[in-house]
Amino acid sequence: MIKLAFCIRRLPGMSRDDFQDYWRNQHADLVMSFQPAIGFKRYVQFHGGYDKLSTKAAEFRNSPEPYDGIAELWWEDEETMTRCSATDEARAGFAALYEDEKNFIDLASSPMWYGVEHVIHDEAVG
Repeated sequence: MIKLAFCIRRLPGMSRDDFQDYWRNQHADLVMSFQPAIGFKRYVQFHGGYDKLSTKAAEFRNSPEPYDGIAELWWEDEETMTRCSATDEARAGFAALYEDEKNFIDLASSPMWYGVEHVIHDEAVG
């Protein structure tokens, strides 16, 4: 599997509740409307929270501010992802998603990259 990871910071001035609501209830529907064209197998939203735990961990490590969330899109393999992403429908989908992301994501502070996950230990599957 190849995965796109998108570490997201919300727009300045937007509350966490408004950010999470928009992401989960509006943007997710838009993402899923393009799923057949884009061809991903899995879409995951990881919403930030647990402020006390996050602050404690950041202080211990002298880390920067945490992201507000992480989005993940998974494809079967690079060939499938490349083939699906090259269609006019997929390009239109990515363009629409980008335009919508401007409504709630600080794009300049939200990196994304493609990679492969290597599971070392997993008791959650079974």
